[in-house]
Amino acid sequence: MRIDFRQVATIASKEFWDRIRNRWVLVTAIVFAAFGLAIAYFGAAQQGGVGFMGIEVTIASLVSLVIYLVPLIALILGFDAIVGERERGSLDLLLSMPITRFELLLGKFAGLSAALAFSTLAGFGLTGILLSSQQIDLSGLYHYFVFVLSALLMGMAFLSIAVLTSVLASDRARASGAAIGVWFFFVLVYDLVLLGILVGTGGAIGAKAFPFLLLLNPADVFRILNVFSSEQARTFYGLATVFPQTLSNLWFLSLIMVLWIAAPLGLAAWRFK
Repeated sequence: MRIDFRQVATIASKEFWDRIRNRWVLVTAIVFAAFGLAIAYFGAAQQGGVGFMGIEVTIASLVSLVIYLVPLIALILGFDAIVGERERGSLDLLLSMPITRFELLLGKFAGLSAALAFSTLAGFGLTGILLSSQQIDLSGLYHYFVFVLSALLMGMAFLSIAVLTSVLASDRARASGAAIGVWFFFVLVYDLVLLGILVGTGGAIGAKAFPFLLLLNPADVFRILNVFSSEQARTFYGLATVFPQTLSNLWFLSLIMVLWIAAPLGLAAWRFK
């Protein structure tokens, strides 16, 4: 199948600038920056201290926040990408032009991903500037870079799921409900179910499969990526002896995250046809 990337770029540019004009990107960047700066300064308040307490403490606190915030923002951003056009009556007009359905879908996803990337990098970039002024060594800056990049990849994974939801839904109300349901399942319910099975069976069921089951959740892949990007964080979380060495490779985990982006988008493209 031949793809006209000029058409894809046109759709992507429109999606991106629409988000710029309605101030979505600005608001999201401010939210990320505000939470990031607050956590960098107050992240160790529960231990009785304020101020910058070290890169590992800051990133650990940011990971806990981002797991809840970024998937929700990505799902809200993309849930009406297709079904919204259908309800407005503009989808038929778009498809009457010399553009394939896959090019339209890919352009939508690329534009929304660009908006998400801009807000993520702008928001957490301010926190990164603050951290870089605290005489952090290169390994600390590398860990923070891995955190920001993995947060963006997780956001794109949930954005891909949102686009799939938008293709499958018959109207915006159902699409928004499904998006919230996806957020509850992956962010809140999934880990509770796994822990319930482990505790309820005394580890007899699921203990060996536990690390593999975590890979079936992009939020868990994000968490593991940040744990295993730092030896100190790995020891802090106690996963050095639990998680298999073969599954803790950063490149392997990054590949899993890329698959989480590609698979829902591919399924959406197949269904959209």
